[in-house]
Amino acid sequence: MSAQNWTPAVKPGLIPLHPLSFGALLGKPFAALRHNPKVLFGFAIVIQLVIALVTLLVVGGVAIATFLRLESLSPSNPDFLPVMWGTIAINALVVLAMSLISLAFTAVMQGVVAADIAYAALGEKPALRPLWQRMRPAFWRLVGWSLIQALAAIVLILVVGGIIALGVVAGVGGSGEGVAITVVIGILVVLAAIPLWIWLSTKLLLVPSVLVLERARVREAIVRSWRLTRGRFWNTFGVIVVINIIMSTAVGVVSMPFSLLASFFVPVIAPTGDNEASAIAMTLIVTIAPQLLVYVLQAIAIVVECAAGAFIYLDSRMRYEGLDHTLISYLERRDSGATAEQLGDPFAVDPARAVSSAPPPKPQPPAAPVGWAQYPQAPYPETPYPGAQHSQAQYPGSQHPGVPYPEPPYAQPQGPAAAPPPPPAPAARPAQPPVPPTEQPPWTAPGSGGA
Repeated sequence: MSAQNWTPAVKPGLIPLHPLSFGALLGKPFAALRHNPKVLFGFAIVIQLVIALVTLLVVGGVAIATFLRLESLSPSNPDFLPVMWGTIAINALVVLAMSLISLAFTAVMQGVVAADIAYAALGEKPALRPLWQRMRPAFWRLVGWSLIQALAAIVLILVVGGIIALGVVAGVGGSGEGVAITVVIGILVVLAAIPLWIWLSTKLLLVPSVLVLERARVREAIVRSWRLTRGRFWNTFGVIVVINIIMSTAVGVVSMPFSLLASFFVPVIAPTGDNEASAIAMTLIVTIAPQLLVYVLQAIAIVVECAAGAFIYLDSRMRYEGLDHTLISYLERRDSGATAEQLGDPFAVDPARAVSSAPPPKPQPPAAPVGWAQYPQAPYPETPYPGAQHSQAQYPGSQHPGVPYPEPPYAQPQGPAAAPPPPPAPAARPAQPPVPPTEQPPWTAPGSGGA
């Protein structure tokens, strides 16, 4: 193919429409943030600030009200212990409720990012309203999935905490063997819980993208994510780990200088430690300023991690279900003037091509070009000399390389020790009689004699 006929890979939007490499899966989530920063980053930072303010107001207000009530009672009062336990329980419930609300907002962010990546793959840059319309049917399913994850984490913590509590009880009873057994069991449970959690979180990473783009139910999304990540576990795990390391390092690099500056400036601002203005300045420097930067970086981290899950989802469907061909066909029909009703949803799952419970098929070698089937294929012989062309001809005169010459009727049976017949010896030429010598007159010099 000449350079004039070469065409690059189809790339109408943020990604080329073919399976993505590991480097592309690492770089494209950050490119998605630059592709539509007003919507993704703006929405994420607003959500982070709203969650922080609401949590601060609710948790702080409830804590102040309950602990002020507790301080009004003396420890000798018979109502002190019930009020104390009631205060602890109320604050714990408030913290748990705010954590669930935070999970709900995180689920909304996952849905919005997945919808934006789907539009970006088609070369579109939508506003927040179309993304919300795409995500809205899956909102409660996203919230339900977040609650399932939270409950699983709570159950794991309770199991580990229960084992530790048993160890404490055994230690109080004075049984050394009981303490040793519970300590060993606790260590084994913790060591087993870490890889289990990593494995499950990696296998179920694509659930939010399936819920939004395929409009599936939670159970169907879990099954789809499990099947799409089959054979791609380490690739998926590596992408998520590298992105988490990058974002954690960024948060540490940004927050550490502010903490050091605060520790340097506090003695200068408040050398005696009793100035109210200096205390306020210290609080602003040490708490508010670094926390705002942490919120900004957390918003970026949420967008990048959600985008990584969406890109892994697209890559898995391209590899196993041919989603890239579906998207290319969708773009061709869209460019030719087809309506939205005629185009349909390009991310809908085709049951005939969807991954099943069976292992994914192995890649097959490309088929032979049309017209080659008329020539029988046979193993090539060893090349007799450098540069020689492969040929299957058994006799001289074969016109088609790779095709045995038809066996002549006089051929002898071929065996392991059989050899080709020797060529016929050339016929002897008949003897010719000797040619008599021709008589010539003696040579005389010109002009002499005979005159």
